Amino acid sequence: MARGRYKIFLGMAAGVGKTYRMLQEGQAEAEAGHDVVIGYLEPHGRAETIALAEGLEMVPRRRVTYRGAEIEEMDLPGILRRAPELCLIDELAHTNAPGLEHAKRCQDIHDVLEAGIDVFSTVNVQHLESLNDQIAELTGIRVRETVPDAILGSADDVVLIDITPESLIERLRAGKVYPGERVQAALANFFKIENLSALREVALRQVAEEVEAKRIPADAQGRSREDRLIDNAAPQAIGERLLALVTPRPESQRVVRRAWRSAQRLGAELDVLWVSDHEPTEAEQEQLEALRRLTSVLGAHLLIEPGDDVALATQRVANERGTTYVLMGTPQPRSAVRRLMQPALPFRLIGLLPGTDVRIVADRSQRIRELEQQ
Repeated sequence: MARGRYKIFLGMAAGVGKTYRMLQEGQAEAEAGHDVVIGYLEPHGRAETIALAEGLEMVPRRRVTYRGAEIEEMDLPGILRRAPELCLIDELAHTNAPGLEHAKRCQDIHDVLEAGIDVFSTVNVQHLESLNDQIAELTGIRVRETVPDAILGSADDVVLIDITPESLIERLRAGKVYPGERVQAALANFFKIENLSALREVALRQVAEEVEAKRIPADAQGRSREDRLIDNAAPQAIGERLLALVTPRPESQRVVRRAWRSAQRLGAELDVLWVSDHEPTEAEQEQLEALRRLTSVLGAHLLIEPGDDVALATQRVANERGTTYVLMGTPQPRSAVRRLMQPALPFRLIGLLPGTDVRIVADRSQRIRELEQQ
């Protein structure tokens, strides 16, 4: 069975019109004679959105009890039994209640697509995992629900729903985004003009990168066999490979995310390395598991190398893996005596790995904490 086609409507923030556009296109598909159902809709009480859904069949939600409360979730088995041609599924970054088939709605969508059903879905750019630190820096708000960036890459179409920050704020003031009692709090926090401007720029850049990534293979169509062979061989000859150095600390997650985005822009593989000279403590083991989950979500490779000399161990791994870039966090301050005894790690790596770029990822964690506390 052929996999269903996947279209994602991407926006910079709530209220830009992602769900509305999804419903518009769903209605158009239904009018064209296709079998369309709503798998999950979150209209947030918006009258225009609710009205646009009229006439489309909706798969009933299922009720789940969690911590004594009853929660309504998307009914994945119900959708698969119904087997429509097209299913509209809102808010793909949603985290499901425990006990369902999958932890995340994006995983539910994967099952729907694998069943040969086309899917239209929605997401805001701040939910992309690799942007988590950047969004926190821009807005002072840490987004808790994230999805792998590969979700966008797996889509057949990504449609940017773009309006100006000023227009979105007008919609918010008019009560078209949140109920009236929530408007002032939203304006004072996430919906500041500077936040929305920054998020819009991030969304535009993200879609541009997705388009560019999908354009390059398409350019090879219709070219001679010799040209295509040269193109296929080139990445093997001059391909990039990144190595991110981490320690079992929360700050390392930022290094991994920045390294992954750099790898995506270069079309490169990413390895993540911890050089360990001891058995991890309980706290370190927790951070190591967090790094393992993050690298798994992003599709990177976590390596743990024994050794008491980080520079030499990094040199060994870099040579084995064909590393062309090394990324690391900001080195810890060193005493004058230590600086005299041995050069800092970045300088040692430059000497040990000639021809390999070494990049230091700035530590903005203190700035993020200050913004989150404001």
